[in-house]
Amino acid sequence: MSVTVLIPTPLQKLTKNQATVECDGSSIGELLESLEQSCPGIKARLCDEKGELRRFVNFYVNNEDIRFLKGQQTALKDGDEVSIIPAIAGG
Repeated sequence: MSVTVLIPTPLQKLTKNQATVECDGSSIGELLESLEQSCPGIKARLCDEKGELRRFVNFYVNNEDIRFLKGQQTALKDGDEVSIIPAIAGG
């Protein structure tokens, strides 16, 4: 099963400057493990020391925010697209 992950520019140095990466996983949690295997160090940028997704990083599966789905347990299927979007704050 292959899922396309869209990587934001600040993290592309961990993906050999690739804007997209193909990974496996039947959930966001499994996808994170697969991503870490192919791009060492990326999980530390996306998750805290407890393994929870950082608040300032948003994940979307086929344009749906996983916070409104099942978070890291959100199911994935072959051909899904996962977007990683860093939150932007300002005022």
